[in-house]
Amino acid sequence: MTSNRPYLIRAIYEWLLDNECTPHLLIDANAEGVEVPQKFAQDGKIVLNVGPTAVEALSINNEEVTFMARFSGVSQLVALPVHAVLAIYAKENGRGMLFEEGENGPDEPGPKGKPDVKPPSLKVVK
Repeated sequence: MTSNRPYLIRAIYEWLLDNECTPHLLIDANAEGVEVPQKFAQDGKIVLNVGPTAVEALSINNEEVTFMARFSGVSQLVALPVHAVLAIYAKENGRGMLFEEGENGPDEPGPKGKPDVKPPSLKVVK
């Protein structure tokens, strides 16, 4: 099976927009394949506003999230693998979903190439 993370990101994004909230992504700025302006990262993380008025050409596919955004007035392509998305949430109230750092999806190998087997868990995001 493929990872459910990209599907959840897309679903939460739509849910936030339907509720007139501003979606933000918390990104692991040091993850492999992340292309974001590092000078805006703090403690290896960066928060990105991905609302329709903040970005252009947003694409969330099963492998990566891409869009055009302005940083200090300069338009830049942002590309990041979905495994680098640590959370998607509403700016207004913090509602959304948190993903565990370093969490392997079902299609991503764990240590020594073996899939991680973890019991299901839910977390409350405030």
